[in-house]
Amino acid sequence: MKKIALATALTLSATTAFAGGVGEAVTEPEVVEAKASSSAGGIVVPLLVLLLVAAAASN
Repeated sequence: MKKIALATALTLSATTAFAGGVGEAVTEPEVVEAKASSSAGGIVVPLLVLLLVAAAASN
């Protein structure tokens, strides 16, 4: 009788341990950061235009 009770207890504990089965591994997507442009990028062209206009006006 003790063997039957032990076998029943082991069977019940084993079924709950493997109830979920093997699931697929969840991987997070790789985060790609965009490179930020320099803050002087928007001012270079207007400064060059101003320099050319000043050079043309001085002649």
